Amino acid sequence: MELIFLGTGTSQGVPVIACNCNICCSKNPKDQRLRTSVLIRDEHQTIVIDSGPDFRQQLLREQVQSLDAVLFTHEHKDHIAGLDDIRAFNYRYDKAMNVYCTDAVETALRREFNYVFENQHYPGVPKINLHSITEEPFKIGSWNITPLPVMHLNLPVFGFRIGHLSYVTDANYMSEETKDKIRGSQILILNALRNEKHPSHYTLEEAIALAQELHIPQVYFTHISHQLGLHQEVQAALPSNMQLAYDGLTLTF
Repeated sequence: MELIFLGTGTSQGVPVIACNCNICCSKNPKDQRLRTSVLIRDEHQTIVIDSGPDFRQQLLREQVQSLDAVLFTHEHKDHIAGLDDIRAFNYRYDKAMNVYCTDAVETALRREFNYVFENQHYPGVPKINLHSITEEPFKIGSWNITPLPVMHLNLPVFGFRIGHLSYVTDANYMSEETKDKIRGSQILILNALRNEKHPSHYTLEEAIALAQELHIPQVYFTHISHQLGLHQEVQAALPSNMQLAYDGLTLTF
């Protein structure tokens, strides 16, 4: 299987006006971070986890030609805002897109994309098949997927384990039960927002400590804010088995 980081950034801490700091002006493409999302595929199917505001741009950059499902971690706007852009795949393959989410995410989708769910469909409106998920394991095609419940301050969020890969974004707490579900993974992708304490995200130090506690051989940090710093400098200080992810990075597992 192959995983591509479509985006590794976040709206948190990003300047909303023109900025001339060393991060915004960096010539290193690894410092150019779109909103967090990943694509996972094998020879049979392709899915994405989350579709943020940069979704269309990310798919075009990676020349994604097919997509079978969208899987959501939670309902925040920076993770669902790009759902409308699945319409290109509706048109190309003449079928609805499978969308997997909790009831809370479904409520948000129905609110944000109300036109998708109306009885009278306007021509060209995205077509989706909703699949409700809970904490119970489920399947997408032939893949067994285990939800990884975590907390984003007071908001329940799902990470997911697929085979030897565990993926967790937008969290600052996980239970011992969730840790047990992650243990034994070969790859852990974990959010690490910044160095300073944050009410709803792991700091880099907290993320490193958690990864070490879980004894995962390969660790990649994502959901990186503008405030964390330059890729090259942060990467140089990480343990040898840990890496700051960047947009376009491809893993096999």
